[in-house]
Amino acid sequence: MIASSGAQGQAADLFPGASPELSGEASAWLAWLAAEKRCSSHTLDGYGRDLRRFLAFLAARTGRPAAAADFLALKPLDVRSYMAQRRADGLTSRSLSRSLAALRSFARRLERAGRGSAAPFNAVKSPKIAKTLPKPLTADAAVRTTLAASRAGDLREPWVLVRDAAVLALLYGSGLRISEALGVRRADAPTGGVEALTVIGKGRKSRTVPVLPTVRTAIEEYLALCPHHLPADGPLFVGVKGGPLSPRIIQLTVERLRGALGLPESATPHALRHSFATHLLARGGDLRSI
Repeated sequence: MIASSGAQGQAADLFPGASPELSGEASAWLAWLAAEKRCSSHTLDGYGRDLRRFLAFLAARTGRPAAAADFLALKPLDVRSYMAQRRADGLTSRSLSRSLAALRSFARRLERAGRGSAAPFNAVKSPKIAKTLPKPLTADAAVRTTLAASRAGDLREPWVLVRDAAVLALLYGSGLRISEALGVRRADAPTGGVEALTVIGKGRKSRTVPVLPTVRTAIEEYLALCPHHLPADGPLFVGVKGGPLSPRIIQLTVERLRGALGLPESATPHALRHSFATHLLARGGDLRSI
């Protein structure tokens, strides 16, 4: 797509490091992202800044405004050089990854028009982004997510509310993952005087976790209200039609609770599991045991 001369003039103000023609292509690309890809204004602003900086980088190297031909002449080393420069400027791995994604997208658009190549950008690996631990909830907030009373106003059936509360009680009170909690069989339900539960986690490894009295009470209340027959070898927790309960249902439950209880966006089912370990440590728990 070749932008009109008027559009090119306006685009040159947005991309001063590029030729009028390439500036027009850049503006058309942003417009396409907004209209066809429905990118948010935040993403569009970020992508626009990323491309502006790269075009300024090219202009500084060539001594003239960057043109579409400069994209055809790029080598992977040129892209790596730019990324290294941005890293030296203090850019984080996450921001570098977004920048590379933006440049790849623009290069692909030029490639489809026969005016550039995305190969140099595709040849460069995105920086590895360090995984961060989920932010734990406060003890009070974590406990409130496990109470059926916290769902006041929820129009779902009472047994469903109690079921969700029991699942969340296992996540927080025993430090389970969703998959582990939903993988508990009816025959292994920790009720009565049972104080521990063996679950199968990642890598099919088993581990034994504590079951607090409040967790047992929550599970017993669920069993008393559940309208479905639960075979011994079947799942402990079931959906409204009696089939295995989907993890997505628990995720949606926590999303509702975030609004109802005024919890932060960081409140997720996995954050409950992380809160379990954090709160035990704060009370002198042994890290190896946790």
